[in-house]
Amino acid sequence: MHVSSSFLALALTLVTSFRPASSFFPPTLLSPSSLSTPTMSRMTSTDVPTSLHAVLDNIKTPVESYVGIWTPMFEKAKEAGIAPDFLLHWGHGGAMMTVLVAMGGIGSYLGWAVRNGNGEDEYWFTLGKTARSQHPLIMSLMVFFFLLGGQGGLVLLATQGQPILESPHAVTAVVGLSLLAVQAALPLAFEKGGETARTAHAVLGTGTMGALAVHAFQGIKLGLSF
Repeated sequence: MHVSSSFLALALTLVTSFRPASSFFPPTLLSPSSLSTPTMSRMTSTDVPTSLHAVLDNIKTPVESYVGIWTPMFEKAKEAGIAPDFLLHWGHGGAMMTVLVAMGGIGSYLGWAVRNGNGEDEYWFTLGKTARSQHPLIMSLMVFFFLLGGQGGLVLLATQGQPILESPHAVTAVVGLSLLAVQAALPLAFEKGGETARTAHAVLGTGTMGALAVHAFQGIKLGLSF
């Protein structure tokens, strides 16, 4: 129980370290009319929570250096007509949305099936395997594709001459990945934490999917802003 409580405390710390939605995203940023306004798709330094702003500042230089390795290749592909503007602009979003809806949706469904005592059930999309065995596999693959796709998103953003790590989309990416890290660690507490740890994993997992949905929404807004 002590182990599971530690993980719950960590999860609560992650959540409470950020401002409420009303201050995290100004009302004008959330209004439909702001979708077409480029300046409203980015946060100023006063909008980003101090701790997270510091994290992004600390990693910005090395991330920009890493992204700079790949951007020349994409710029040449763009100039040669191999990579059309539409693909550069929306390719990352389309791919990541597919991963979120397909793998995230199926993985979440299987997770709740396990939590509700149906872990040994098989479904047509589990390819003859149980929900209990497929849930961690699918969610692990989702995280892998998110990490890989996130790098691609930064490269494509830089290729189009846009700043990186300065938008609500970048902020929510850090939040989402942090929650996924907590989710990956919680199963380590299942043996000692019992039902409490399992319920925490299920509930926090649902909250994490919600955070990723907000991340996707901010990505659409960012794409529409330039």
